[in-house]
Amino acid sequence: MNLVSLRLITADVDRLVTFYETITGITADRPNADFAELRTPNGTLAIGSTRTVAIFGPGSARPADNHSALVEFLVADVDALSAALAARGIELLGEPRDLPWGNRSQLVRDPDGTLVNLFTPVSPAAIAKFAQVAG
Repeated sequence: MNLVSLRLITADVDRLVTFYETITGITADRPNADFAELRTPNGTLAIGSTRTVAIFGPGSARPADNHSALVEFLVADVDALSAALAARGIELLGEPRDLPWGNRSQLVRDPDGTLVNLFTPVSPAAIAKFAQVAG
């Protein structure tokens, strides 16, 4: 088994796609107005319109209602990215901080309220752990 994507359901695909394109620098693939994908070498962030929920079953997903998951992106330099995002008007949740498991992290919220963790490994163990992913 291989986790290949995470999908967020939103009432405003354009707004959410623009946000994720801004923070990642990745241009989304938009096959239609109700769906987009931002592909990274190791996984895909998919964004679907509320109009797609019926495909999976009415009421199976609700937009802007996440209170438990974080979307996480490995970045080369979280401090530089934080400064660039702040300059572009992205609201940062505090300053970049070192976490006990060896990553330096900056949290932001997407327009639907989902937490997004942008992180750079800084401890030797974290650097080793993510070397293959970043490589």
